[in-house]
Amino acid sequence: MKIDQFPSEMQVHVVPRIGGEYFYRCIGCEGCFGIEELLYTCPKCGSVLLIEDRERERLKEISGAKWRRIFDHRRMLNIPALSGIYRFHELLGSIIPLEDIVYLGEGHTPVISANEAMKDWAGMGLCYKNDGQNPSASFKDRGMASAFSYLNYLINKRGVRNVLAICASTGDTSASAALYASYLCRNVKSAVLLPRGKVTPQQLGQPLGNGARVIEIPGVFDDCMKVVEYLSENFSVALMNSKNAWRILGQESYSYEIAQAFDYEVGGLAVVVPIGNAGNITAVMAGFLKMYDLNIIDSLPAVIGVQSEHANPVYLYYLEPEEAARQFRPVAVRPSVAQAAMIGNPVSMPRVIRLVEQYRKIAGEESVRIVQISEQEIMDSMLVANRNGHIACTQGGECLAGLRKAVAENKIDKNRTAILDATAHALKFAVFQDKYFFDTFEPEFEVTPKPELQNAPLLLDLPDSVPSPAKGKLSAAEFEEFVEFTALRIAGVLDLKHKKK
Repeated sequence: MKIDQFPSEMQVHVVPRIGGEYFYRCIGCEGCFGIEELLYTCPKCGSVLLIEDRERERLKEISGAKWRRIFDHRRMLNIPALSGIYRFHELLGSIIPLEDIVYLGEGHTPVISANEAMKDWAGMGLCYKNDGQNPSASFKDRGMASAFSYLNYLINKRGVRNVLAICASTGDTSASAALYASYLCRNVKSAVLLPRGKVTPQQLGQPLGNGARVIEIPGVFDDCMKVVEYLSENFSVALMNSKNAWRILGQESYSYEIAQAFDYEVGGLAVVVPIGNAGNITAVMAGFLKMYDLNIIDSLPAVIGVQSEHANPVYLYYLEPEEAARQFRPVAVRPSVAQAAMIGNPVSMPRVIRLVEQYRKIAGEESVRIVQISEQEIMDSMLVANRNGHIACTQGGECLAGLRKAVAENKIDKNRTAILDATAHALKFAVFQDKYFFDTFEPEFEVTPKPELQNAPLLLDLPDSVPSPAKGKLSAAEFEEFVEFTALRIAGVLDLKHKKK
């Protein structure tokens, strides 16, 4: 739809204006720093940073109701820069001109309602938000669109050149960073560090295909992260992990899209997200808080974070009921099918602590809950979801398992509608499905396949007396004999009934 077809009061708003004064704020010492250069931690105390807008109050000059109309009218525009997460431009990066926005098809992933069988299995109504339908097949594209759009802004407006974008990854981050870097290939190259043997073949192939320099090192993600942090502190590189505050800012779009999908009535929702490096749950809470502050929504949804017992530092932190007695302690992770969540020392933990506190002050102590589930529950739940019409990855299975656990432990109001984050496409984690189907899980995963959830192809052998195309070209009569024999065998396997004549 063209702008001149919109109501006159919308025409001046649907294409956003450049504005605001953005800065980094340290969540430790509260220091403020300019965004002219990329910062990942506070230069004074080393804590992580948030991005804020000194002129954010100007957004309140427009009512929440009008903001809703602006965002909804933008859905009808055919402007690529506003087709992705930057439909919510004023909430994400209003200093970035539209011509600098990198849009590769990310954002606005569908919300798919569960069928009745799956609702009964979970114990309440639910939907999946399929972030595996982003261009690199994971939710990481939301943050990368933001981080690389800002990087593109620095390239085009501030003369930055020859950038090396680098990240540590369990698979999805590297795939996304390599994809977006390849789009800016004249000025940006990418390198990724992966824990050797801890990434699926599908995920490994993605950064290689996009031309990234892939370096495998021994250890787990936390070890890769420490190496990348050292590089970002001592060399001129652009860090693309969730320590990059622009990454977290882009991931807030997940909350904005949920609000828009439910006509901004989110008080009856429960948003369920897996916790890995803690960037996603941070962004989800920050996004809803920002919309609430601007009166775009009038209440906050519940938020449920989920961790496997194989990588559970956030769960253990909040297991202590007394806030003053809580102490964060990193954990040594064990092998997990939810590889993106297999992180024992999440870099965004300080952000989580601050945002949970802010969230609970507004919506109550029960508004944010953390649950723990087993590896067995993750795999069983992923398979159940995908047998009922979804494309959930292992992290999507983690969310479903977490929802069932929250229902069983009375940590959620069953009258709510749960929105589960399928962070990546099921095909990225096909290796774990195969291990389940063929019972080849290594003992350390602690997964025992359930026969009712296993599936495998059935090879139909033919007796030597029946002609087979595998033996060479068949005559017409031989081929007819092959077809009839094979069809009758299959009809028997499938218990088919003859048509009445």
